[in-house]
Amino acid sequence: MGELAERLRDEEVELRFDDFTLEDAWLLGTQMRQAAAEEELPVVIGIVLGPQRVFHAALPGSSADNDEWLARKTRVALRYGQASLAVGETFRERGKDFDVDARLDPREYAAHGGVVPLRLQGGTVVGAVGVSGLPQLDDHAFVVRQLRQYLAASA
Repeated sequence: MGELAERLRDEEVELRFDDFTLEDAWLLGTQMRQAAAEEELPVVIGIVLGPQRVFHAALPGSSADNDEWLARKTRVALRYGQASLAVGETFRERGKDFDVDARLDPREYAAHGGVVPLRLQGGTVVGAVGVSGLPQLDDHAFVVRQLRQYLAASA
């Protein structure tokens, strides 16, 4: 297992919630929007609980294409129960191409970094949070940084 895959696995264990409610979605989403605005990041931010989109924000410089990328990455995170970057990395480590070997429509699914499942302590995935608009490693790093900050403030 490569260094990136190991780090992603550790994040999956680390980034867990006792509970995640609509209020949490609002607080996390607004925290992320404020941070992205301060950093002048051209991203869209989205949070889903189950099948429902419960938070969405678009910052200057983002586009409708970013909304589509976010939706595709969110489908991957929810389908596999892993960060969209981790799914892509698993395929790459096996010498596979997600777009071909996953046998999913690449117009609907994208295994690129930026979306992380919202996971409870027991392991259940209740939703996902993500961004789109930066290179995939930066998208992922931003989300992880924001989750860590939110969890630390909630502790």
